[in-house]
Amino acid sequence: MESSGREVGGGRPTFCVTGATGYIGSWLVKCLLQKGYIVHATVRNPEKSFHLLNQWESKEQLRLFRADLQEDGSFDEAVRGCDGVFHVAASMEFGVPASESADRYVQTHIVDPAIRGTLNVLKSCSKTSSVKRVVFTSSISTMTSKDNSGRWVPVVDESCQIPIQRVLETKPSGWVYVLSKLLTEEAAFQFANENGIHLISVITPTVAGPFLTPAVPVSIRVLLSPITGDPSLLPILAAVNSRMGSIALVHIEDICNVHIFLMEHAEAEARYICCTGSCLMSKLVEHLSKEYPSPNIQRLDGEEHDSIPSEISSKKIEDLGFTYIYGIGDIIHETIGRCVAYGFLPYMERKETQ
Repeated sequence: MESSGREVGGGRPTFCVTGATGYIGSWLVKCLLQKGYIVHATVRNPEKSFHLLNQWESKEQLRLFRADLQEDGSFDEAVRGCDGVFHVAASMEFGVPASESADRYVQTHIVDPAIRGTLNVLKSCSKTSSVKRVVFTSSISTMTSKDNSGRWVPVVDESCQIPIQRVLETKPSGWVYVLSKLLTEEAAFQFANENGIHLISVITPTVAGPFLTPAVPVSIRVLLSPITGDPSLLPILAAVNSRMGSIALVHIEDICNVHIFLMEHAEAEARYICCTGSCLMSKLVEHLSKEYPSPNIQRLDGEEHDSIPSEISSKKIEDLGFTYIYGIGDIIHETIGRCVAYGFLPYMERKETQ
């Protein structure tokens, strides 16, 4: 197969994807293979990855590598000879066991391992001259729509990072994940700047749509928590809405295309918010109810503020020329359809979308 992507050094480009068995990672591998790239996919347990092999096309272009974020040098072989690395692997822990001291547990069991894992990947990249760029998967959990006075800002752009001290003081639902992402991204940019690595951060909102993983991804379960009533995930969705003023969404295919676009674009620098659009909690519930008319859906009307919500802006990446394929309606429609087919949601007659 001829490569349909950018040629690097006259040959077919090779990219490493960490966390290849996760939601974004598995779909990113699929997209890269479809574009004709050679892919080095890292997994902790290769024997548990066979379910994905039948869903990844062009397997002759694929190599699996065993790698563990907590093992020094674990990624050396996987990144060797690669033109770029997509660092997608990350923990999705949101809470602290009741028996543990929250601050100590978060530091030793979540934050320190997350930072160590990311630095292990970057150290491997620094050992080979072939890696030209690293694209790091961040999260909109690192952002806020409120200024230092607690007022809503008109537009949320890449400068609207939530202060670490505010997270530590308020500890909203999901604060463990927020803190981990903030500190890991900070450490990643510091290491990259000190070691001459071209690092780009993709700030992802709630990712949804179809999935390749054997279990329903956490981001989808959070999105669908008004339907399922999940007591551990519904407060996280409400906390996102409280922090941002709305729920920002992106389709899995679009977020993977964003990763590849930023890897390829010569002028890409620093951080990029990648959001198809956002909607008020009430509008999100309306979308969900139209697709899946459950009588038990949670309305959460009290979670909205009185003013117009902040615009969560993707202007920076759109100015580079990126365009999204899927709208919010498409995302909800495909997510519900996949979860019904999977059996996560019981089948029921759905209303026609306009």
